[in-house]
Amino acid sequence: MKGVLKKRLEPVESVWVIAATTCLSIFLALLFGGLLFIPFGANPMEAYGALFAESFTTWRGFGFTLVKATPLILISLGTIVAWRTGFGYLGFEGCLLIGAATATWVSLETVPNGLFGPLPFPIFILLAITAALVTGGIWAGIVGVFRGRFGGNEVITSLMMNYVAIFVVQYLVSGPLRAPGDLPQSPRLPRETWLPYFLEGTRAHSGVFIALACVLVVWIVLLKSKIGYELIVTGLNPKAARFGGINVGSRQIMAAFAAGGLGALAGLVEVLGVHHRLLDGLSEGTGFIGIVAALLGKLHPLGAVIASILYAGMAVGADAMQRKAGLPASIIFIVQSLIVLFILASDLLRYYTLKFPFFRTPTTPSVPPEKPEVKPIGT
Repeated sequence: MKGVLKKRLEPVESVWVIAATTCLSIFLALLFGGLLFIPFGANPMEAYGALFAESFTTWRGFGFTLVKATPLILISLGTIVAWRTGFGYLGFEGCLLIGAATATWVSLETVPNGLFGPLPFPIFILLAITAALVTGGIWAGIVGVFRGRFGGNEVITSLMMNYVAIFVVQYLVSGPLRAPGDLPQSPRLPRETWLPYFLEGTRAHSGVFIALACVLVVWIVLLKSKIGYELIVTGLNPKAARFGGINVGSRQIMAAFAAGGLGALAGLVEVLGVHHRLLDGLSEGTGFIGIVAALLGKLHPLGAVIASILYAGMAVGADAMQRKAGLPASIIFIVQSLIVLFILASDLLRYYTLKFPFFRTPTTPSVPPEKPEVKPIGT
């Protein structure tokens, strides 16, 4: 007999319940993903052990995990700000590239004969962060203005803006910022402008602290301030927000600027912390993976951090799993997809309960109440 879905009076908001369903979803995804290992004659336990051991039990692997998680955290924060305001922005690939180009230009202009000249690192990083925030905010703000003022479709517009950003970077690395040689890339950035490493023997850079600072700011502003309340109400019910005196259009434009700035910071940490030059194809889909990380984190800043680290760890451990268990790395992408699907499906339990007829407890038949004895008047 089939189970019956019964809608709850209100969704479950308990942190423990959400954490439990998320962990159960991950376990089920790994369980079903393990079935894919059987045709290769691999032991699922050994394969998963190699996957997570490489990413989280060695300093070198954990350093690479943090490097890959840092831009995902920033992209997921931008997704949270935009989507919780009802602004379905998908242009974080473009924001990342624009932020990377901006950081590259600022870094190259800090040479002795550059526009800014030699700068102490604290002043340089503040200047680079400010420039990336402004350019990324303007880039996404264009889409926000189209949506807030003219009612344009932000999904289509933001996706098209991704291609514009790709062509802008291709133009820069093939023309004004091209280094001598055959490869389309910028000159190597000055060593003084690199983000310093903080784990000896690894490539974990201090960009992770920029990401964690942004997590704190987004958590405070979005969940503990009046502006954050207005942003969330705008996303939940725009009509009710307008009735309550909230300017929905301006709040969505504000969310677009904030989301674009956070996406641009992802490009900054990639250029200053990892590649140390502007490259064609720099993003590698990070803008879209960050959106997935935000969804896995239930659109909560702290959840996005956990989801980003988990996703990055699986990407880092895929090579180790391929070497030790003899499995193709493509399997890990299937497992990642299963995790996403199971976690998104687990939200169903927050809004509905499962009622199985054969598990119902028997109910005792109700006994009708006895009718009171009616006595004649005067007796």
